[in-house]
Amino acid sequence: MVILIITKKLVKGGIMYRIFKDNDLSKNNIQSNKKVKLKKSLKENRKLFEDILRNDDTIIFREFEMNNLNVKCMIILVDGMVNSETINENVIKPIMSKEINKNIPENKIVDELLDKVLTIDEIKRTSDMDVIIGSLLYGNTILILDGIDEAMLLSTKGWSVRAISEPSSERIVKGPRDGFSESLIVNLSLIRRRISNANLKFKHKEIGTKTKTQISISYIEGLANEKILTELENRIDKIDIDGILSSNYIQELITDSPFSPFETIGYTERPDVVAGRLLEGRFAIIVDGTPVVLTLPFIFMEYFQSNQDYYNHYIFASINRILRYLAFILSTSTPAIFVALITFHQEMIPTPLLLSITAAREGVPFPTIIEAIGMMVVFELLREGGIRLPEPVGATVSIVGALVLGQAAVEAKFVSAPIVIVVALTGISSFLIYPMKGAIIVIRIIFLLLSGFLGLYGYIFGIIGLFIHLMSMRAFGIPYMLNLTSLKGQEVKDTVIRAPWWYMKDRPNLIADKDPVRKSDASGKDSK
Repeated sequence: MVILIITKKLVKGGIMYRIFKDNDLSKNNIQSNKKVKLKKSLKENRKLFEDILRNDDTIIFREFEMNNLNVKCMIILVDGMVNSETINENVIKPIMSKEINKNIPENKIVDELLDKVLTIDEIKRTSDMDVIIGSLLYGNTILILDGIDEAMLLSTKGWSVRAISEPSSERIVKGPRDGFSESLIVNLSLIRRRISNANLKFKHKEIGTKTKTQISISYIEGLANEKILTELENRIDKIDIDGILSSNYIQELITDSPFSPFETIGYTERPDVVAGRLLEGRFAIIVDGTPVVLTLPFIFMEYFQSNQDYYNHYIFASINRILRYLAFILSTSTPAIFVALITFHQEMIPTPLLLSITAAREGVPFPTIIEAIGMMVVFELLREGGIRLPEPVGATVSIVGALVLGQAAVEAKFVSAPIVIVVALTGISSFLIYPMKGAIIVIRIIFLLLSGFLGLYGYIFGIIGLFIHLMSMRAFGIPYMLNLTSLKGQEVKDTVIRAPWWYMKDRPNLIADKDPVRKSDASGKDSK
């Protein structure tokens, strides 16, 4: 007697099943990489599914007969992942009520069901258990007939989805209010609503040997650089990990500069931001189960751009953007310059101001650099605590904590009042470019340490090192400082300032090199 034992092994790209015979087990002779196919017997197929999906009470089997052919049918579904009404009304009821020609050949029954009985918009046929199990666990319903060694995969997904709402981390005053949710299909539809173009493409992939996470690469054919697309797909295909629970997993695994504090892949929860970047020739990666969408290539100047800039008047938007660049300088350099001047270059400070600072520091036992580092650590603790606490409490604790601790520290002569002002200015400035908070903290600490040991010379060395690092970076082959060092009008139109729409006639060069013209001149001649 031969005993068939099926064990499941997870491998990249799908589920593989190993088949053993009783005499093979004794010899440790394992037949690997042999895929299991469906049988013709409904009973054997049920046993096959029960063995693979054992100890899972959410798997539901439902057997019934066709109306007048006495052919047994079975549907398999995952409770909570499907729309029960769709299954009852569009699958079970038609099969059990509609009459089918009794003289139809057995191999034509499936075609008859697909053509005249089932009222489901999407149906696939296969006998591959890899595909069947993956489809079942993703919310589809499996329909199997007795005597047929082929399954029908019915699109009956019906899991609960969070309502579309404005992302709390990217609120704006004027503009659209919708944001991405955790559903891949919903997110794709939000992008499609904004770009109703046949050239908008979505390429689906599956990542994670255990989670089988669905992702989609979105781009506009004819605008996007095909070399970047090829490189992106190669990097994604090389990902070998057991699970993807967030888009940040992919961001870290495919980034160009993994040890740099600066990001070469952007992220957003807003469909309008993704649509705008797709229209510039960029790519988007949408991950099922997370509302955060990745966009690439991401360059340095995008840190200072906001979707609000494109909904406001260009003069007001340009002022706001200049303020963000100023905030970057203040948040990274203020503590370092203050420490350098107080410690090494007192002669550069006006005498009245120097006397005021010296009087404020009287009785403080710590050097200026220790004061600065200590106050910055306290500020970051308050900021992180405010984020982690419930929303109604977090803001109150952050504000009250900063006031109380700052005042108490000054009165106790642990720190001086000027350093509290410097750290407060530094922290407030960093809020203007919050997406860069990680890089700002790293740069601020490096500048501060260099200034504490070498004065302004150390600060200048830090600036030189920062520029060398930024200039040497690439984002999928695109220079990280693209356009910021250019003197051409069309290339700086959307960098430090936001030029009016009638002047922004070209897309970013090197990114959308296949179709660089966004808007033609009124005369019909393209702008050069």
